[in-house]
Amino acid sequence: MTELILALDVTEKKQALKIAKACAPHIDAIKLGYPLILSCGLAFAAEFESFDLPLIADFKVADIPNTNQLIAEQVFDAGFASIICHGFCGKDSITACVQVAEDYGGACFVVAEMSHPGATAFFHGGAAEKIASLAMECGADGIIAPATRPERTSALRKIVGSRKILSPGVGAQGGDARAIAQIVDGIIVGRAIYAADDPKTAAEGFAHIRSTK
Repeated sequence: MTELILALDVTEKKQALKIAKACAPHIDAIKLGYPLILSCGLAFAAEFESFDLPLIADFKVADIPNTNQLIAEQVFDAGFASIICHGFCGKDSITACVQVAEDYGGACFVVAEMSHPGATAFFHGGAAEKIASLAMECGADGIIAPATRPERTSALRKIVGSRKILSPGVGAQGGDARAIAQIVDGIIVGRAIYAADDPKTAAEGFAHIRSTK
């Protein structure tokens, strides 16, 4: 099954919880990033427990190993199931996040290539492949790769094998859910769901990808 992950990038508590409650039966995980957490605080994660869905901390952690470790510990203490970190900081920084995730029984995903147009300036020319290989070497649970460029994600699949790929860029950024669902383990959808007039119906509209693979 390809999972549907809601990127809940709103900034108001009541709105976030209302959307999460409406969408919960139709999604497999919720990804919280800086917009919501900087607005509401890290402790706000505890208010999602009633939805019984894993929370992914999308902070794209990118610092020295000690700082990465401290951030990751705060994330997992707050109740998150997974953390996303950048890979360009190097092996030791990735390993710091991976080790904390293992200690907490959680997961760590490494950004191999981002989904927006500007990412092609730095993640191409072999850089994404090198990051994906490094993520596997460090024992990461998987990588982040773009739904907006399925051919790139297919190339990265050859590197990560059976480890997971979570893919953002479906919806507002133009990624095709059906095309990418054949390649990845999870599709991350944000604005196409949370900014819809009816988020529940919008989430239901992606039900087809959950029966893929």
